[in-house]
Amino acid sequence: MYPLIRSILFQFPTEGVHYFSMNALRNACKVAAIKKIVSKSFSFNGANLSKELFGLHFKNPVGLGAGFDKNALYLPELETLGFGFVEIGTVTPKPQPGNDKPRLFRLPKDKALINRMGFNNDGVDVVSQRLALWKQHNPSSELIVGGNIGKNKVTANEDAWKDYGICFNALFDHADYFVVNVSSPNTPGLRELQEKDSLHKILSHLQQINQGKTKSKPLLLKIAPDLTKEQLDDIVELSFEVKLDGLVATNTTISRENLTTDIKTIQSIGAGGLSGKPLMEHSTEVLEYLTVQLQQKIPVIASGGIFTGFDAKEKFDAGAGLVQVWTGFIYEGPSIVKNICTYLSNDLQLQ
Repeated sequence: MYPLIRSILFQFPTEGVHYFSMNALRNACKVAAIKKIVSKSFSFNGANLSKELFGLHFKNPVGLGAGFDKNALYLPELETLGFGFVEIGTVTPKPQPGNDKPRLFRLPKDKALINRMGFNNDGVDVVSQRLALWKQHNPSSELIVGGNIGKNKVTANEDAWKDYGICFNALFDHADYFVVNVSSPNTPGLRELQEKDSLHKILSHLQQINQGKTKSKPLLLKIAPDLTKEQLDDIVELSFEVKLDGLVATNTTISRENLTTDIKTIQSIGAGGLSGKPLMEHSTEVLEYLTVQLQQKIPVIASGGIFTGFDAKEKFDAGAGLVQVWTGFIYEGPSIVKNICTYLSNDLQLQ
């Protein structure tokens, strides 16, 4: 059924149809009977996949990566679809429109997307209020919500630590964990913050705030797949030094290698981060390298190219603590969480 729906949706502009689809789901779920049917159809009900990580209880290990629900608009619907956790954002201190449209492109032949969204979001104050209301209205929800935070485009890199601190403070009471995003290729100069000295300034500042709270929250760092081995080693060293709770590996790639889509189409799309199936192999290599270097003392959330239960198992076999989907959700549809969890559950039973 979904392949037919997807073929129709793929006839329309990518970003517009994203909001159309999610708004349609939100309106449908306002009817209690329909919401119950959706939940029954797409949620995984087994208990053998629950997991404790970062001091948090995840009902299942399959989450939705940042960038899908940037403004925390669709948390009830995403919970109804069975996600164990959802990462909202990337959120910046001030609202910003992001880059010019069109800025989200499909590569169906490669089961991939290219985006250059540019941290478009409503700003941390609005998102914080929205999260507070969601928590207030859903006190018994098991959904873990992560806050992915970044800097505004107009903020100079030397002042970036201030933006991350503003977002951390504003979201602190409403997010269950935090992810520092310095790895998006769509904000000019942002990836320069992955260098050790710049990162140390940001992370140590956030940990100082964190330790001053009554109870600290898990702090993670999201990294690019395009880092050199030396840069990855710096990340590992820094993770221990500032006592990070985890890493997310990986963000999108600027590489365009080994794509089936014709070169003219790729060139016409232009700059942006590539996600989806082409990222699977390399992101898993980065994941495996990190988990070995970290000696499994610091957990890693795997992201990049996950479409099926087999893909997720490959990430777990490489050392992942949890997995996140994004592009796979677009191509596989609303059953992706249930399908992955069912595969993982059956695999556990066979062991």
